[in-house]
Amino acid sequence: MQSLKVFLLSLISIFMSLSCIAQEAIDATSSGAVQVDDGVYLKRTVAIARFTNETASGTTFLVDKSGDRLGKQASDILSARLSATGRFLMFERSDAEELDTEKILAGIEDSGVAVDYLIIGSVSEFGRSTESESGVFSRSKTQKAYAKVNVRLVEVSTGRIVYSQEGAGEAFTETKKTLGLGGSAGFDQSLTDKAISAAISELVSSIVENLTKSPWKSYILAEDQGTYIIAGGASQGIGPGDIFNVYERGRLVANPQTGAKIELPGKKIGEIKIETSYGEDSFNEVSIVFVILGELDGDLSKYYITQE
Repeated sequence: MQSLKVFLLSLISIFMSLSCIAQEAIDATSSGAVQVDDGVYLKRTVAIARFTNETASGTTFLVDKSGDRLGKQASDILSARLSATGRFLMFERSDAEELDTEKILAGIEDSGVAVDYLIIGSVSEFGRSTESESGVFSRSKTQKAYAKVNVRLVEVSTGRIVYSQEGAGEAFTETKKTLGLGGSAGFDQSLTDKAISAAISELVSSIVENLTKSPWKSYILAEDQGTYIIAGGASQGIGPGDIFNVYERGRLVANPQTGAKIELPGKKIGEIKIETSYGEDSFNEVSIVFVILGELDGDLSKYYITQE
């Protein structure tokens, strides 16, 4: 009898120690933390359109009065991840505005700002489930959320989709009780955020790589007594003495096969040298330059600046 009591006390002690961990939330994929670069870079200008919700949940409580909640979460998470890299100038359309394809493919965002890339995406799959298990001395409850996100990267100057991929992720919360001891949990809304975040984590590295493939570009804003003002400054890696090439834009031609307008390759017409830069941040910085090779004339909007 004494040995049985000792055995039961030992068993209860073990179960009580296990019940100390009442609840844990685990993402099935990596957290998706983005490595923030300490250096400065010639930054691409990127606009993110609001993601759409193509799942059945698009007609349920996940849609609020201001629009689709799942789509907002996906675009907001992606925007935060890309901003954290320090490599891009991020813009986002207003929720109330409709996507104006003609403006975007002409290189003008809704705000009037020229962008290099437009990211369009959708939440294509989303689901939740709850599973319970009961034993002699214990009971557990697991809530799971699963999401799949699709993104398309559009090169604004050509209107081409240069990159397309989907990412999937899941998250779950497990609650355990042993001999009536332990935690309990209601509906965990945070699992939705974690599942979408995990899905986007699969895509971030590839998106960054594709966004930085093409050459950086800047534009001439004005002319002032023989010197010129271009967009960009120190936070983009532009400094006094730097030399850039000036290209004249190629003419636009229509492609009968796709219906899209294509800008032909530009022609190099000169070089400029940075004299000084000023501005508060990467969104309003400009640089004063002077021409060291070639000649600029006429409409300044027909030129662009690049490293190549």
